[in-house]
Amino acid sequence: MLKRFFLLESSGIIKKDFLASFILLFNSFAWYYFTQAIIDGILRNFSSTDQQTLFVSGIYFSTIILTSLIGSALSEKMNRLHLFYIWVVLGAVASFLPLLLTEYSTTNLLIISLSLGFSFGFGMPSCTAYFADCTAVEHRGGVGGLILLLTYLSAPLLLIFIGSSVFVVSMLSFVWRALALGVLFLFKPSKVKIERKKRTSFLSILRNKPFLLYFIPWLMFCLVDRLESTYLKAIFDPWFFEFFNMLIAPFIGLLFVFIGGLIADHIGRKRVVIYGFIALGIEYALLGLAPSMLVSWYLYAVVDGIAWGMFTVIFILVLWGDLSPANSPREKYYAIGAFPFFFTKLVGIVFRPYVQGIPRESAYGAFSLAAFFLFLAVLPLMYAPETLPEKKMEIRRLKAYIEQAKKFGEKYTKKSEGKN
Repeated sequence: MLKRFFLLESSGIIKKDFLASFILLFNSFAWYYFTQAIIDGILRNFSSTDQQTLFVSGIYFSTIILTSLIGSALSEKMNRLHLFYIWVVLGAVASFLPLLLTEYSTTNLLIISLSLGFSFGFGMPSCTAYFADCTAVEHRGGVGGLILLLTYLSAPLLLIFIGSSVFVVSMLSFVWRALALGVLFLFKPSKVKIERKKRTSFLSILRNKPFLLYFIPWLMFCLVDRLESTYLKAIFDPWFFEFFNMLIAPFIGLLFVFIGGLIADHIGRKRVVIYGFIALGIEYALLGLAPSMLVSWYLYAVVDGIAWGMFTVIFILVLWGDLSPANSPREKYYAIGAFPFFFTKLVGIVFRPYVQGIPRESAYGAFSLAAFFLFLAVLPLMYAPETLPEKKMEIRRLKAYIEQAKKFGEKYTKKSEGKN
């Protein structure tokens, strides 16, 4: 199955490089969940106020954004393997830091959030760029979906199994991150030492029309979804909101993060994204028309889970690798491409008091406005190019046709032999 996904031999990709990129990315995504669990646990033990929670979370996400941009810029001047070593060691040290700071003060909370945010953001663009370099374009969605599926299955289950103790989570985070260092020593990947033929500035990427035609809808989706989720949490009973957003939507998203990647590899990225935006727009419009109907909320949870699953793999791992030329600094594409995900988390935290202050009677207007912006986001996508090469899709169609023809021929032959 894995060989069918990746076609390592035909694509010229070295197997150990692929395995190194696969494990390193899986380790990093799961470690991101552990860092959030550490910060949440410390804030809970510290009995922090809303202002302190806002400050610490804001510092954490702001640091991820800033250091991602810095790390992607430095990647042009550093050997990627050396950058990986520094990044992983910093992550292990940052994971161990909460064990040394036994007294939870505002200053210590600031140090921990800064160190965890820095140690995640600094090397993440290089890690995703390495993944793009080591994965065939026609299988990038399936591979990325598999990595995210494993992440969503393993990280939450590990946290449930070990409990919410900051000490235990910090130890797990330290050991988990140290395993990534073992991967680098064990595989000794060679493709990290790529020779870049040209450099790309952040400004030139933002002026890239195909990039913007995908980036703008992605930013609009993240903003709408973060703000609407905050609003939903305010107008519904906690148990009802948790049931939708902690059970139904994550379970659906868990499935479609992998299914969506496979579909994007077969019919193209553009069609999957457009279908997702249209479905979300229709669902928000339905919520605006009938916000009191229970069926509307069940449908919303399903559609939102499907959209988040497909959009996560496409917008986090696939598209920016497709749009960035080979032997170019893909790190900058991924750093800018991940910006909406973390920036809107920050926006959701900052505007939470204002969004939650909107009365429940205004649900019609809030959901209708969300539907309007989601339908509006489809317009740039209509002019966006398909990033999966047409030749690859034609080869897939031809192979599928040949397989069907073989099955039909075998079935017809058996019938003829049976008659004789």
